[in-house]
Amino acid sequence: MKSSNLRSATVPLGIVVAREEVDNPWLDYAWRPTGVIVGAPDVVAWKELKRGPGWVHYYAATVPLELHRKETEAYRVNLQNEQPAVYVVLREAETDDSERPVEVHLATVSAFEAQDYLDSGEDIVEPVPMPETLIAWIKRFVDDHHVEEKFKKRKRDEVDIEDHKFGKEPIFLTPRPPKEGGEI
Repeated sequence: MKSSNLRSATVPLGIVVAREEVDNPWLDYAWRPTGVIVGAPDVVAWKELKRGPGWVHYYAATVPLELHRKETEAYRVNLQNEQPAVYVVLREAETDDSERPVEVHLATVSAFEAQDYLDSGEDIVEPVPMPETLIAWIKRFVDDHHVEEKFKKRKRDEVDIEDHKFGKEPIFLTPRPPKEGGEI
């Protein structure tokens, strides 16, 4: 775990992904992240780790986990959860490899950033349990960099219903046109 400068810090994370057989007429397998390895070396991706009936776990990639001092509030929210998590984002592979149709896009500990990827609906975003060593490292980073921001309540604009907008008179003052064949 290293700090690249005073504003951010980075640690390499190894991402473990499972391929699981599913009972679905359109899919043979489901893909989901199952764990992270803190401080993992950059090794050959998609190395099989273990296998069982109907599932295979792969070492899928090594990605940098980056912390930024302006995002400490998001990290605090995550650390306050009952089980802090690393959110792994899997994306459809750019190549037509039916063996591995997903690739690791990123890992984040910001619940807010993970929500942004979830909202897109195009990626698989799953939380995996955060290891204790990573919890301690993030907590130190937050303690060193978090600045509590004072809440600023916005004041509402005063609305004057008598005010003429866009050169028009208010609707309740506009004379109505006469009805056909009727009196005013």
